[in-house]
Amino acid sequence: MACIYYTASSLDGYIVDENASLDWLITRDIDSAGPFAIDPFLATVGSVVMGADTYEWILRNHPGEWMYSQPSWVLTHRQGLVADGHPVQTFAGDVTELYPTLVSHAAGKHVWVVGGGNVAAQFVAAGLVDEMIVAYAPCTLGAGSRLLPIRSEWKLAHSAVNGDFVCAHWRRN
Repeated sequence: MACIYYTASSLDGYIVDENASLDWLITRDIDSAGPFAIDPFLATVGSVVMGADTYEWILRNHPGEWMYSQPSWVLTHRQGLVADGHPVQTFAGDVTELYPTLVSHAAGKHVWVVGGGNVAAQFVAAGLVDEMIVAYAPCTLGAGSRLLPIRSEWKLAHSAVNGDFVCAHWRRN
């Protein structure tokens, strides 16, 4: 079991552009059976945590039933954020308080820190993220939300190319 921040980034380190859009990402080619593909990764995940902006992006772009079968949490202070029928819980405290619950619900599988960068930074700052997997898209955005807006040290464990992406698996140093 590991706590993994799995995400995508522009070459200049942004996960969304200045308009909170992922259009730069979802228009790229990626092999769903290739290295670092999302479906094989999801099979190893037991619980999911994300920020409110990420959750709202999912609501706008994937309406209907909740897209993850894993127990899911949203870090937020916003009331009434979760859509009716979504089996998603909210949490408005220190990530170190939530982490044991995430691990328990993961039942021996990985905890996935979906994002955004500020949420991931909270987990990294608390020493909870063991690994980071980033798919780097061949573009720069110049502005937006940072991949990880804190200083941290990582060691490259593995890298590969998948479609338009250079993917890197990092371990906490």
